[in-house]
Amino acid sequence: MTDNIRQIRKRVKVMLDKERYQHTLGVAYTAAALAMRYHEDVDRAFTAGLLHDCAKCIDNAEKLRLCAKYGIEVSETERKALYLLHSKLGAAIAERDFDIKDRGILDAIRYHTTGRPAMSLIEAIIFTADYIEPGRSEAPDLEEIRALAFTDLTAGIKKILGDTLKYLDGRDRPVDPATKETYDYYTASGGRVPGC
Repeated sequence: MTDNIRQIRKRVKVMLDKERYQHTLGVAYTAAALAMRYHEDVDRAFTAGLLHDCAKCIDNAEKLRLCAKYGIEVSETERKALYLLHSKLGAAIAERDFDIKDRGILDAIRYHTTGRPAMSLIEAIIFTADYIEPGRSEAPDLEEIRALAFTDLTAGIKKILGDTLKYLDGRDRPVDPATKETYDYYTASGGRVPGC
């Protein structure tokens, strides 16, 4: 672990509550394992995992204030489901407060909740690691998805997206259009994660 990663880890621990920090460590280590499996840079994946939820514990009013301050557009769906803002805001905080310049890491943070069509390998790794990290236990078919993630990352992503859309629809919760677009890209158009 580099000194920079150690410093990020210390700072993130202060920003998050105990449960969210444990989740964050789970994502970082899972991302590192997926990076080794798919030949992505392990430090990049670990860094993105550490920072993916850096804005999660900010209260909603402050999230909106910071989005306005940083010029982050807030969609109608995000206004109905303010928890979605932590991804975009987290990318801005990673860039401004943690001096992250790597566009791949920033995009992995920005899209880790909804995904997006044609995700890069690091984006796909963080999207997946967030869903399958060891502390997760509630999602249906989790064992199947964990196995898929290490054998066929694209198939794992399709299953995550399908299950997420089913879950949101069954609870009448707002669906970010990006989630549906991402699902369509990987299912209907046959998109694949590069290198997988």
